[in-house]
Amino acid sequence: MKINLWSGPRNVSTALMYAFAQRGDTRVTDEPLYAHYLHLTGAQHPGRKEILAAMDSNGERVVRDVLLAAQDRPVLFVKNMAHHFLCLSWDFLGKMTNVMLIRDPEQMLPSLINQVPKPQLADTALARQTEIFDYLKARGRSPCVLDAKELLLNPEHVLRQLCTHVGLEFDAAMLSWPAGGRPEDGIWAPHWYHVIRTTTGFGPYRPKTSPFPAFLRPLLEECRPHYAYLYEHALKC
Repeated sequence: MKINLWSGPRNVSTALMYAFAQRGDTRVTDEPLYAHYLHLTGAQHPGRKEILAAMDSNGERVVRDVLLAAQDRPVLFVKNMAHHFLCLSWDFLGKMTNVMLIRDPEQMLPSLINQVPKPQLADTALARQTEIFDYLKARGRSPCVLDAKELLLNPEHVLRQLCTHVGLEFDAAMLSWPAGGRPEDGIWAPHWYHVIRTTTGFGPYRPKTSPFPAFLRPLLEECRPHYAYLYEHALKC
């Protein structure tokens, strides 16, 4: 089984990857299309040079050699950012079990600007997630949708639902992991994974209390319809 997670940034996607990595039947892969995205867009993300030097920037080759390749374990869990899915054939989606991970943009955007100071809608991945969801739904393969808040409010309940949806037995080992990161962490981890590497499990949900940055208000309004649409389909705690 190949589980393809389509997330946006700052959505607890790395925590979900760590959870799946605790399963004895699962191999995880961290954002294999990142170099492809940076090469095509020229986006000036932290660690850009190192990422391009260390990873394959040919997306079609990554799909063939990573996403669809034979694996040494029964389950492959691929953490992908939806906005990294650019200029690729959509056919491979039908060969994988696709899952969406979303987060309320009012909570996500203030975190995103720590790495992407002037984000655009494309940087949030929400519009791309909507496109992927609609593409799969139209073909009778509607993906399971997870919401970051729902996941943090009751990790075990939501993970049990997810496992049932994708056809796996729930494994309680998914609820905790050793602090300090994983060998599968992307080379960008020092720039993005400061907090997750100190954790040993899903932390409690804590909404942001600081005033929302005024300059992000127009982008927030662009994000809201996409988030609301996808949230309708999300697993609830």
